This record gives sequence, C-alpha cells and structure tokens, in this order.
Amino acid sequence: MLTTTTTHRVRYGETDQMGYLYYGRYALLYEIGRAEMLRDLGLNYADMEGEEGIMMPVMSLNQRFVRPAHYDEVLTITTTLRRMPDRTITFHLEIHNEKGKLVNGGSVKLCFVAVKTQRTVHAPDYLLQVLRPYFEA
Repeated sequence: MLTTTTTHRVRYGETDQMGYLYYGRYALLYEIGRAEMLRDLGLNYADMEGEEGIMMPVMSLNQRFVRPAHYDEVLTITTTLRRMPDRTITFHLEIHNEKGKLVNGGSVKLCFVAVKTQRTVHAPDYLLQVLRPYFEA
C-alpha cells in the first residue's frame, strides 16, 4: 500500500456564497492528490502522455461530504493506493481540515489508454516497477 499527503489552502475564488469550499472543487483536490502522488514517485502526467503515450481518463468518482471546508483553511489531502493497478488504477482520498477532522472522502478510478490507438491498455511497466516495492510483503 502507498500513501502520500499534500496540502491545499482554500482560496476565496473556490468558495460559495457561504464561504464554504464549493462542492464542485473537490474533484480538483482529488486530482491534486493523485498528481502529487505520481510526482512523489518521480512521474508526472505530462511525461506519461507526451513521452510514454499513456493517458489516464477518469472512469468514476465517488465522494462523501462530511463537513464543510472554509475559506483560507489549509486542507490535508491524503491519497492512498490500496492495490497494484492492472487495467485500472483506483486512488482513495481523504481530505482533513486544520483540526484533523474529516471533510471529504472518496475514490477516483482511472483507466490507462494508449494515446496512439485510443484503446485501453494494461498499466505500463514503468509505473508497475515504481509501485511494486510498496506492495511487496
């Protein structure tokens, strides 16, 4: 299992009329979490698409809203991979406020698509090699 964390400060433009983080913004926080996890592994989406020819479109997004996040609050985004990817990869996320209280939790499932063929493929070997040490007994 692999878990990483990153932070994000709620900006004024991300809030609704009540000063809460707008619900539609949580999907962006999920993207930040998974992009930073890949970056921590020495990978990034731009290279995966441009150099490796692999895209990762979202197949499903599940979220549970527990309590609101507020303007200027620093949120901690915890991203976890619970199993090795195959044709899909599922990131599990939890977002906590400054007091450590759960704000939002859920998962996002993506598949691997070859840029040239626009067809789904298995997880690329270079990704599996980087992830394997986190899943060995």
